[in-house]
Amino acid sequence: MSGYPHQPSGYGYGQPPPPNPYGSATPYGAPPSQQPQGYAAPYGAPPQQPHSHSPYAPVAAPYGSAPPSAPPYDPHKPPKENKPPKDYSSGSGYPPSAPGYGSPFASLVPSAFPPGTDPNVVACFKIADQDGSGLIDDKELQRALSSYDQSFSLRTVHLLMNHFTNSNAKKIGPKEFTSLFYSLQSWRDIFERFDRDRSGRIDLTELREALLSLGFAVSPVVLDLLVSKFDKTGGKSKAIEYDNFIELLLIMCLAGTN
Repeated sequence: MSGYPHQPSGYGYGQPPPPNPYGSATPYGAPPSQQPQGYAAPYGAPPQQPHSHSPYAPVAAPYGSAPPSAPPYDPHKPPKENKPPKDYSSGSGYPPSAPGYGSPFASLVPSAFPPGTDPNVVACFKIADQDGSGLIDDKELQRALSSYDQSFSLRTVHLLMNHFTNSNAKKIGPKEFTSLFYSLQSWRDIFERFDRDRSGRIDLTELREALLSLGFAVSPVVLDLLVSKFDKTGGKSKAIEYDNFIELLLIMCLAGTN
């Protein structure tokens, strides 16, 4: 006897180790076996593809993989349009708005005379525009119209400017002045046509016919009120003069647009 306790069978020198109760180990140099679910993949092994992808977290491509290839070239597909770069040179950092549209200062921008404007109209405007700004104010317009034997009160001048500029800026440019001038000529022709006795005034009947020619159908009651309001004699003559006729027309035009 050796004097040492008797060792159990299987632990002698040179004997193979007992089987692993937790699973056999992979021999050295053998290919790795399929890893059971829940265990990490061996170091250096390619990542395993998941069984399903979450719709909220797309799986990224493995690191080092090739980028997705571009679609094949189609010679029949038209090329993309090259749009010019946006120019924000105004310095505001925002795209410039359309000139004049929706701006309360649009009427303060000088306009230009329409092609073929009567030289007398151009000369009349330039004489009134003493500072050469390209705009004339209410008093300058009043003087300009008076030079053509069309004297109006400042109240009528303001109505004219509002009607032809569609603003209360009390400034008017060449384009609007031209329209105003030609309209006054047309209205004066109508006034003189119905002023049959050449008195410089039109009575109730003549006024009704003049308004009808301009597209205004006025009842006798309203017509009587209009004549009483615009008659310089306080309604005694039952007739109105040319400057009051223009003011009446402008008020009716303003009422028709509201």
